[in-house]
Amino acid sequence: MSAPAPQRLRHYGRRLGRKLRPGRAALLETLLPQIQIPLAAGKPLDPWALFERRPARLWLEIGFGAGEHTAWQAERHADVGLLASEIFVNGVASLLRHIAERKLANIRIHPEDARPLLAALPDACLERVFLLHPDPWPKARHAERRFVSPANLDALVRVMADGAELRIASDHPIYKLWTLEQMAKRGDFEWLARRSRDWLIRPEDWPETRYEHKAKGEGRTSLYLRYRRVPRN
Repeated sequence: MSAPAPQRLRHYGRRLGRKLRPGRAALLETLLPQIQIPLAAGKPLDPWALFERRPARLWLEIGFGAGEHTAWQAERHADVGLLASEIFVNGVASLLRHIAERKLANIRIHPEDARPLLAALPDACLERVFLLHPDPWPKARHAERRFVSPANLDALVRVMADGAELRIASDHPIYKLWTLEQMAKRGDFEWLARRSRDWLIRPEDWPETRYEHKAKGEGRTSLYLRYRRVPRN
């Protein structure tokens, strides 16, 4: 059974950036309502029923940014139903453009905070989760805003299937250390790295995002972390 949805959530960061181009603004009005994930407070969600053709697997991207990674994965894995969550309106509009231009039918969008979506999902339904370059909230007084936290990891553990993979990337030194420390405390996730190249080099099926490219240009090195959901007893 799914956990009850949070009653009230505090949101941080921007919801809207620069003014949207007319074409992208139009997609928010026309395409988004067709593929938006419908959530009702306290009610469970059947994620497979969101798609015209039942997907063989379900993946989730939390905070998809401009959507290029989500679109890349969806285009190359037609049998996967990709759930994508992003609170930044400009990012949502960018992913909608990718969907429209590439005619991607296997993406569904939650244009809000990911936590209510996690609460509505059934147990053990996800086979892969992406958390790529989340806001690091580097100041100590803002640490509770970081997505990698005990409560959010508990939520992920519930919805991830046995053996499911969690991918986390960051270029911020504080967030990299924070993530390693938080994940090391977990008995329900196993770090898949065996040598340094496993966290220093992106796998071939992990495309570079726009944000990562910018970070690299500014001299910041990213960490690529892969964890496996330890099977339930």
